Amino acid sequence: MRQNRLGNSTVRVSELALGAAGIGNLFTPVSDVQAEQTLATAWACGIRYFDTAPHYGLGLSERRLGDALRRMPRHEYVLSTKVGRILDPAPDGIGNDLANGFAVPATHRRRWDFSAKGVRQSIEDSLNRLGLDRIDIAYLHDPDDHAEQALDEAYPELERMRGEGILGAIGVGMNQTELLVRFIRDTDIDAVLLAGRYSLLDQRGLDELLPLALQQDVGVVIGGVFNSGLLADPRPGATFDYAPAPSDLVARALDLKTVCESHGVPLRAAALRFPFGHPAVSGVLVGVRNSPEIEDAVAMLHFPIPVALWAELKERGLLAADVPTPQEQG
Repeated sequence: MRQNRLGNSTVRVSELALGAAGIGNLFTPVSDVQAEQTLATAWACGIRYFDTAPHYGLGLSERRLGDALRRMPRHEYVLSTKVGRILDPAPDGIGNDLANGFAVPATHRRRWDFSAKGVRQSIEDSLNRLGLDRIDIAYLHDPDDHAEQALDEAYPELERMRGEGILGAIGVGMNQTELLVRFIRDTDIDAVLLAGRYSLLDQRGLDELLPLALQQDVGVVIGGVFNSGLLADPRPGATFDYAPAPSDLVARALDLKTVCESHGVPLRAAALRFPFGHPAVSGVLVGVRNSPEIEDAVAMLHFPIPVALWAELKERGLLAADVPTPQEQG
């Protein structure tokens, strides 16, 4: 699988990245065996970039990912995790964590912490769960309500850890563009992980973020290319940004599907390839929970897409005329 340099860093990421929330029991349980098979399939398919976070399954995702990656040559893969949520033990914790989206026992409580001390503790805790000695990319995770502390305390501490060799690159991961733009302007971050804001249905990332990232040589990884489901299977009742999709968006997604299928292309393939039309984009991250989903994502990534498909989407007003689109065939 093709690998691209992440901005001006030394990190190179595979075009397709595996988002490991699924193997952290997102919404429903995944067995240890299924998680292991999923990661083995991803490796066999050429995926060499793996993204996780303490938030995913109260550390379960990190532990499972570390178990798999410790068997692989360390120089062959890129691992990212996130900071901003500390996991405090909850010895008296009862029930499960489904209120936060994960089918795991409530053994810990999340605590927002973007202080310098909290960031260092978060990285040390992650390294212990992963069983590794370094992290390739550390993302500030959803600092929406903690912008000043993230800028004034968390980022400088990550910069110190980057200098110490504990981290290879620093990034920020969010589903909004405004604060990401501020980080690009005011810090020396290497990458942004933009979720849901640069897809066939939502190109807000194009307004300012992507041109600025290209200008400043900051790498961009795009998540949420299916907008939480609507672009994977457009139908009434499908979700957009994890909520029921409005009827006008469902209609637009169905129109996108019709045009794609008229060119013999699954909508999923067009949704996966679309972000690569912008030169700032280094990779696309997809969340999976089993081997068939990995195999499908890889097949969709490499599905041949005629340039005429993108032209027709613009002619029909489903994409703006100035939106950059991939020119290769797949």
